[in-house]
Amino acid sequence: MTTDPTVPRPRTARWLLRLHRPALYGFAALVIVLAGLELALAGPLADAAAAGWRQFDACHTSICSYDQAAILRYKDYYEYATYALDALPFLVAAWAGAALTGRELETGTARLSWTQGISPARWLTVRLVLPAALVAAATCLLVWLHHRAWAAGRGRIDTASGWYTLVTFHANGPTIAALALAGLAAGTLAGLLLRRTLPALVLGVLVTVGVAVLAQRLMPHLWPTVTRVTTLQQGGIGSAIVLDQGLLSKSGAHLPMPNCTTAAACDAAFAKASGYYTVYHPYAHYWPLQLTTTALLLAITALLALASCLVLRRLTGALRAAGTAVEAKDALVTA
Repeated sequence: MTTDPTVPRPRTARWLLRLHRPALYGFAALVIVLAGLELALAGPLADAAAAGWRQFDACHTSICSYDQAAILRYKDYYEYATYALDALPFLVAAWAGAALTGRELETGTARLSWTQGISPARWLTVRLVLPAALVAAATCLLVWLHHRAWAAGRGRIDTASGWYTLVTFHANGPTIAALALAGLAAGTLAGLLLRRTLPALVLGVLVTVGVAVLAQRLMPHLWPTVTRVTTLQQGGIGSAIVLDQGLLSKSGAHLPMPNCTTAAACDAAFAKASGYYTVYHPYAHYWPLQLTTTALLLAITALLALASCLVLRRLTGALRAAGTAVEAKDALVTA
């Protein structure tokens, strides 16, 4: 069967946007709400909280008046925005598994597309590239706004989240955008494998959780660490990503932190020590860690996308309709 050159090719991208219009509207509403919240956090909410802390720091009596409500409001809204942004990749994975591929294969919409002049390769490419462009643009915008909101409170608000905390670290940089792309690829692969809506939703989210855990475990080891020795009076290092910390003996050996079950045991352990050692990542390593972790996540995304192509090829017999559209339909029937 040959393709008639006078017949226009189906506009797959436009059809995809129309098919998933409710999800597109919901995603746009979420992005707008989060962007507005982060703009407020970077401006009036941060200014009000900083003023409240200046009032508190200026108070030297047990009874003082300061704007506690502004401080708590900034803290609460910051947590709402941060957790919502960190949850975005898992929402993308759930949608990709349930609606983008799983439901279309379960209801037969994909089969209909393949018999209407749309090759399986083009069908999959549009479902990966178009949502990826929208997700990447939206998450990068939200990450930039979130970093501005965090920076507005740094050094001005005593309860502001540290750069090294798990939720803030990822919400402040491109790792969350890369994880969202990995979630899209994981959900797509889950839909192709299971071809059912609900199981694909669950599997896509679980795979994305696994990718996030793996990236978090590997992240501190993707860049060389710094080791610092401090005296017992100075104590350890707090504002950093700490990989290892313990006591330093007088001979220079590393000792584990003592388990102070009794005062005598604690005193005996510290009597052998001359200070602390800390293996950590300082704030100067923030962007190297962000970029190396982002590269790792993008590599995993590419592998998941490649796996989707291989699964689709096994499902249809060929990614490109070199023969006929009937061949793709027959391959699905026998699969």
